Amino acid sequence: MTTEEITRRLGAHVEADELLGLAWLVAVGDQVSTGAIGHLDQARAAPVRTDSLFRISSMTKPLTAVAAAVLIDDGLLDPAEPVDRLLPELADRQVLIHPGAEVTDTVVARRPITVDDLLTFRLGWGMDFTDFSPKPFDAAWSELGLGWGPPTPAQLPPGDEWLARLGTLPLQYQPGERWLYHVGAPILGFLVGRAAGTSLSEFLAERVLDPLGMTDTGFWVPPERLDRFGPHYTERDGERVVHDPVDGQWSAPPAFEGGGDGLVSTVADYHRFARMLRDGGVFDGVRILSEPAVTTLTTNHLTAEQLARGGPNPDGSAGWGHGMGVQLTDLPDGPRAGSYGWAGGLGSTWSNDGPVTGILLTNQTWGSAGPTPVFAAFESILGELSRSGEAP
Repeated sequence: MTTEEITRRLGAHVEADELLGLAWLVAVGDQVSTGAIGHLDQARAAPVRTDSLFRISSMTKPLTAVAAAVLIDDGLLDPAEPVDRLLPELADRQVLIHPGAEVTDTVVARRPITVDDLLTFRLGWGMDFTDFSPKPFDAAWSELGLGWGPPTPAQLPPGDEWLARLGTLPLQYQPGERWLYHVGAPILGFLVGRAAGTSLSEFLAERVLDPLGMTDTGFWVPPERLDRFGPHYTERDGERVVHDPVDGQWSAPPAFEGGGDGLVSTVADYHRFARMLRDGGVFDGVRILSEPAVTTLTTNHLTAEQLARGGPNPDGSAGWGHGMGVQLTDLPDGPRAGSYGWAGGLGSTWSNDGPVTGILLTNQTWGSAGPTPVFAAFESILGELSRSGEAP
């Protein structure tokens, strides 16, 4: 498959006005192809470039998990340790008697939340992909301003205040019982900062981003880089509208460093991260993570029972490692068993499938029904390459 073929197949979705623009990167081993299609803005004044900056939302989660893995390698965190020592706000948990109960109708947690619970999203808080019906817990969460929905770090309180508010709520499930999406990641980010004696952003920069040369990745975009950063769009009542402007919430350092959804990045930067994982924790001869740490990050930790009750994919084809999804079965026109990665609801995706790495970043939020069709097209491209082993 040629670079021109990839550009044609992805470009068809931009030409159909499904989205305004995108940047993509595909690597087979050390052979890398990349491209940019469309525009950053609705006025079509600024074309997308391969070094354009995008809000990567939930593609932040794997980076936060790697920061925690560095601390585990250093001996400063133990996966089996309760989080109470570093996050006393979350000690002595109460748990709802059932998910739809009033927030005062609780029992005592059978055990504390552990570091591993945060990494595997089994802490007892989060989004249940099998049930989005309104519940008293959801109303209490919203009243406290804890941030369900699209990433809005600028609207959230500073981390210590967020944790204090969170600590007033019971868990939805017993620790270790269910996989529930998202909430483990921001808590993990604050845990990393406290374990390291600094902030998540500072520790990420020192031990992950800087060693990997990820100079364009961070929780905000400095003024001198805003020319590579466009508005972000969403669809409302059938119309494309601005979700976040260029000078919006990512144009200044946030009070809340969202370890689950707060980063911006480029395709080249994220490829450096993907290469490090693909190569067993080593980047350009420098070890970032131990090889066992990489194996732990990229191996499924959910039991068959937990997957049956609700995991990352409704069909049970994917499990969860540490901060990322892990494919459990071969898909006919998509990833193979053992591949791993994650996507972001603001319009991004990444996967490592053997020697094949794919990264697609866009400037439009996914619709209510899930990813826009361009993501299925990209997954199909990666599936064809992973089966052929041929570089584009």
